[in-house]
Amino acid sequence: MSEDPTGETNGTSATTGSSGVTRRRLLAGSATAAAAGLAGCLGTREGPVPAPTVTSDRIDDWRLLDESESTVFEQSYGPVTVTALEHTRIYEYVSVAEALSDAFGASGSPVVFFATRIDVRPAVDTLPGGIGRERLMTEVESAAVDAFRSQLRASGIENVEIVDEGTSTVKSRHTATTWQLEGEFDFDGEIPLPDGSTTDFSEAVPIASRLGVWHDGTDVLVAGGAHPAERLTETIGGALPDGVDAETAIGGLVDADAAEALATDPGSFDEDISLLLISVE
Repeated sequence: MSEDPTGETNGTSATTGSSGVTRRRLLAGSATAAAAGLAGCLGTREGPVPAPTVTSDRIDDWRLLDESESTVFEQSYGPVTVTALEHTRIYEYVSVAEALSDAFGASGSPVVFFATRIDVRPAVDTLPGGIGRERLMTEVESAAVDAFRSQLRASGIENVEIVDEGTSTVKSRHTATTWQLEGEFDFDGEIPLPDGSTTDFSEAVPIASRLGVWHDGTDVLVAGGAHPAERLTETIGGALPDGVDAETAIGGLVDADAAEALATDPGSFDEDISLLLISVE
């Protein structure tokens, strides 16, 4: 992970969070519906909504987990009916997903990234009554945070709190409103012990997450990701009986590459997610 971020961030730093060891969609449903109050400012597109594109080569370490297209919003403004369409892609971090599958039979990864494009038709500038981009963007930002928090809770992330809000310049030079949140996820599994027995563990893993929303002149883009705020090996080690070495126990479950993935520093995940977020177009 060597690429330097090009986004310029204002506001205090933050953290947050969300995701569990089972496959989950962080924003594809409720958050896109919440954000659907804005897009299509410069003209009305016809046909399918283009997929959002993650332009950073950091995406090479991730794999596409899910992709969807749907109508997420429909509302009348006087004689005009506005319809919002979305196209969402969700990714998971490959090495962690495979390590968790090998070790615990988990079907997904707690390290997740999503990108959504929302297109409102007809274009915002054609709406009656002076409904404009600035007003709608304010509403969208508030609704996107609420929906994101709700989706985190639906994914098993509890005690979700916003810890920071700011702005960041994405690679396309547009300004995104950004949030960081924090929460907890209940992580459980079974680990074999050196004496041939097994031990169950159930721990609350701190989760960190980033969310960004911006208008690119045509559409609204929503992007964000989540990751554990501590090494998963630390979580597992803290649940083992006294005298049992976490590295040895995990080594009995997976190979060296998978063990290394579970020991990944949270800062590496955060750097990846930050660079992916600002690269979405």
